[in-house]
Amino acid sequence: MEDWIRLWSDLVKVRDWNQQFNPHEGVQDRWHARAKEFDAHVRRRWTQADSSRTFITAMLGATPDATLLDIGAGTGKWAVMLAPHARQITAIEPSPAMIEVMQSNLVSEKITNVKIVQDTWPQAQVAMHDFVLCSHAMYGLTDFPLFIRSIEAVTRQTCFLLIRALTADGVMAQAAQQVWGHPYDSPNYQVALNALWQMGIYPNVVMEDSGLWSPWVNDSLDEAFLQLKHRLGLDPVSPHDDFLRDLLRRRLTVVDGKYVWPRATRTALVYWKPRDYAVALNE
Repeated sequence: MEDWIRLWSDLVKVRDWNQQFNPHEGVQDRWHARAKEFDAHVRRRWTQADSSRTFITAMLGATPDATLLDIGAGTGKWAVMLAPHARQITAIEPSPAMIEVMQSNLVSEKITNVKIVQDTWPQAQVAMHDFVLCSHAMYGLTDFPLFIRSIEAVTRQTCFLLIRALTADGVMAQAAQQVWGHPYDSPNYQVALNALWQMGIYPNVVMEDSGLWSPWVNDSLDEAFLQLKHRLGLDPVSPHDDFLRDLLRRRLTVVDGKYVWPRATRTALVYWKPRDYAVALNE
């Protein structure tokens, strides 16, 4: 039987996302030059309504005096959207650049019930909240059980995870199958769901209904090839090179001189009610 918890950890290490999400390791804030661009990207994606935002908003709206913990809050899009439906929101974010944009967004919307905490998870010390949300901010955490149990330990009602879900026929899935013998190129929904089951947690799932994410685009086939190898952590020369080049030739489409990957990613909302948090802490 697959050890999904170990697979999650191995995939995080391959992608080397620990440094990106942990400034306490002496790594420069990698969002320094990209926070505003990230905020603009989210704004574009959020021009369309989707089922996850609708669902979470309704859950908070049905809970009087709800409190929410937003882990990896980024530039505060979730905090801004949910602030009218909550008594208090705590937004945890390690990046100073992201926090600067978040503060600007909160001021522009005249929002006063969001408290920003500059820290990482699960190192941050916070009080209990009714709901805890982590939207795409878990990909750099190798210890999946610690991440989950630390969330449960501060949740009274419902834990929410928003996480990338990949299609089985995507280019990265086919490449990972060739290189590793399984279709999981990165920490994602499929691995997380099985890891949760392995931990004895059986969550509910809502798939976003706003369609697949925008495709990746490269200037050349060589650039796409190097990007693919980098994502898989392959050496400059590997025994899989011929397969990967042929895969890209077959699957990528040339549009206006650019090489466009087939869209293969959407978002899954995974949610569950935690067990008694004291029990979770003692495991």
